[in-house]
Amino acid sequence: MSLSNKSVWRMSPLLWALVALGLALLGFASLDSLADMVYYWDNREEYGYGYMIPVITLFLIWQRKDKLEQVPFTGSWVGVGWLLLGVLIVLVGQLSTIHSVTNYGFVIAIVAGAYALLGWQAFRIIMIPLLLLFLMVPLPNFILNSLSAQLQLISSEIGVFVIRLFDISVHLEGNVIDLGTYQLQVVEACSGLNYLFPLIALSIIASYFYQAAVWKRVVLILSSIPITVLMNSFRIGVIGVLVEYYGIEQAEGFLHDFEGWIIFMACVALLILEIWILSFVGKDRRPFREIFGMDFPEPTPEGAVKVSRTMPRQALVAVALLAVGTASAVVQGEREEIIPERADFVAFPSKLEGWEGHSRTLESIVLDALKLDDYLHMDYVNDRGEAANLYVAYYSSQRSGAAAHSPRTCLPGSGWRITSHTQIDLGDGLRTNRFIIAVGEQRQLVYYWFKQRDRIVTNEYLVKWYLLWDALTRNRTDGALVRLTTVLQPGEDAEAGDERLRALVKVAVPRLAEHIPD
Repeated sequence: MSLSNKSVWRMSPLLWALVALGLALLGFASLDSLADMVYYWDNREEYGYGYMIPVITLFLIWQRKDKLEQVPFTGSWVGVGWLLLGVLIVLVGQLSTIHSVTNYGFVIAIVAGAYALLGWQAFRIIMIPLLLLFLMVPLPNFILNSLSAQLQLISSEIGVFVIRLFDISVHLEGNVIDLGTYQLQVVEACSGLNYLFPLIALSIIASYFYQAAVWKRVVLILSSIPITVLMNSFRIGVIGVLVEYYGIEQAEGFLHDFEGWIIFMACVALLILEIWILSFVGKDRRPFREIFGMDFPEPTPEGAVKVSRTMPRQALVAVALLAVGTASAVVQGEREEIIPERADFVAFPSKLEGWEGHSRTLESIVLDALKLDDYLHMDYVNDRGEAANLYVAYYSSQRSGAAAHSPRTCLPGSGWRITSHTQIDLGDGLRTNRFIIAVGEQRQLVYYWFKQRDRIVTNEYLVKWYLLWDALTRNRTDGALVRLTTVLQPGEDAEAGDERLRALVKVAVPRLAEHIPD
């Protein structure tokens, strides 16, 4: 049905009720995971902007209402198909109680539901504002931890470069900046994620309003990453200089937080400056006020005839799918995760055949970062006086995001450089990652693998797949990281270290069975 020049479409009360019912059903099915997402917004600075995303999306849809009221809602079976996928992802997330899966399914279902109702012609008008909703979903923790570790290293290196510009003697080992009298540790909170995620979100929103060539919008979005890294590194460098001259108080409390706020505002100013500079580049040169502005919707023409929209069949099918999905979520209920019985590591023997060990304790700051449930950290010495360390981190549940930190990302943060990486078989179905790491003249040989239920896994990403699969099929997510380390003496061949670690593996790993259940 087409409209005359003096007619506009209007949503009927029945259609509004259908939309509200669909959202209520989807929200009810995802309730626990949505609460977890809001918890992240409240407690993680890098996600604090999450509250603003739904508000911005609603505003941008309202901004296009004059365009929408000129277009009929034709519905889309493609949208229904995508909605079915979103509902299935929500159910998988609920069944496995892995909240990030549910939250991504929730957003997919919202976007797809809009497509199913509107049809392509109307959906394309508000597609970008709807896709912005993905920005409010926290990244899975294993991605966040890996990204944070890399940013910490980069920020530390550039920060030290800034400090040296002031002729200050400084030494860097991983994320530790040693000023001699003080040591600054570039922890996760200083990685730059606090700026990166909000700035990326801001650059994407700015590019939406930026009426310029596509390549300029892409440049604007991508530039938010180096801007954040460089400005955060500059902040770390400045803190190092202030600490050198005025004491450790410059890296703590209000002043530390205030410096962070100043740096973020500087990042925003650089984005605005970039837009202004880009306005003079290329063929579409126009004044800043013309290429970047926030238009409001045109008012409905006076005397326009308001025509009620018809209800597309696809919208009815979409709500029916949501009802079935919600009912399935209710029927399956909240499954109580199986936590297998096990012996605590305190009972692990310090004396093994040919080895004698001494237990070590992790610092509280490390325990807070690892979020493990139990651990073993034992230095063993064999009959020949050769030493090796056995470290095991155990997690009774990995659903809440707590999981073993891979040595692949943690070792560089401690200053160690990975010089060799292979995988070897130790026999009896045990395959391990084998690293040779170095810092200065020191070298170490490292074995590590992940014991996930009854599997030995060496790939960090396969660990996440099996975590989801076992959560669905076994209702279990317990698991552990097992790591063995030995120092390679100057001039010593790595094969000698292999011999030591293989000997320790032979007597220690069988004893782990009662502490790490299959």
